[in-house]
Amino acid sequence: MRHIISLKEQSREDILDMIRLAQDIKAKRQTGELTNYLPNKTLIMLFQKTSTRTRLSFEAAMTELGGHAIFLDARTTQFALTDFRDEIQAVMRFGHVLMFRAQKAEDVIASASFSRIPVIDACSEKYHPAQALSDLLTMAEHAGGIEKVKKIAWLGIENNVSNTLMLAAVKLGITVAIAAPEKDPGSIDEELLAQADATGLVTRTRDVAEAVRDADFVHTDTWMNMEFFDNGNVKPAFQEEYERRKTLFLPYQLNANIINTYAPQAKIMHCMPCHIGYEISRDAVDHPNSIIFDQAENRMHMQKAILLWLLGKEHAMSA
Repeated sequence: MRHIISLKEQSREDILDMIRLAQDIKAKRQTGELTNYLPNKTLIMLFQKTSTRTRLSFEAAMTELGGHAIFLDARTTQFALTDFRDEIQAVMRFGHVLMFRAQKAEDVIASASFSRIPVIDACSEKYHPAQALSDLLTMAEHAGGIEKVKKIAWLGIENNVSNTLMLAAVKLGITVAIAAPEKDPGSIDEELLAQADATGLVTRTRDVAEAVRDADFVHTDTWMNMEFFDNGNVKPAFQEEYERRKTLFLPYQLNANIINTYAPQAKIMHCMPCHIGYEISRDAVDHPNSIIFDQAENRMHMQKAILLWLLGKEHAMSA
């Protein structure tokens, strides 16, 4: 049974298949062609963390594939009252795919271990494969083919998003330059890092100019974890860490000056939400090179490809 957890388990050809599938199904949508390839299929969307794009993209994707998506906010379920493994097994009896936005990757892995239905890690502290695959789709579009992407750069903190983006990129032969003073401790997966580093395509530096020079695309993500906040305000328990990160990471901000000076050809990418004035500046978001909103939309097109691929329906469009 197929699952998408960290992209450690996917091959180069698997990734290319999903990119091609997403491109094909996006083209059909643009011509107004219906894509009812998953009639009577149900996607269960379990959220332990809040979301904008993940919920919208998966729910819209399943709708346009002719299926149905059920949103489950963990806070309004009975997971807190029982053993997780018991409850998740019951939940999976009601659907054909489980999309799980989890606090802990170990819970996603536990869910997949039952091999009842395909499971997607839709963002945990270690992985964000749906984002990485969507970003590859966006880069393929803007480069004129994924094979034309030679180098990408990542600025800021190494985290769940950089993990899966880095691994997917190097599996496709893309050089990844990382300018980051540290890794988010909770995101570290030594096996994933070793797999990526073994390709010889990952470089790490404290020099932002060196990282972005000759890059085709420059990526960043928030330096702050969602758990730091409550209704947009920093929780007192995380105030000290919040202030420390602001000071440490500001030199790694993605801004127009960096692009204009060192990589005027590079496209600007951010998985959103953007924290203006922190990891990215307003003039970078609004820069002519910014493709952030294309990147956001492509979440939906790639989620369709992921769902079809997981259910073994990748050939449905040619049937």
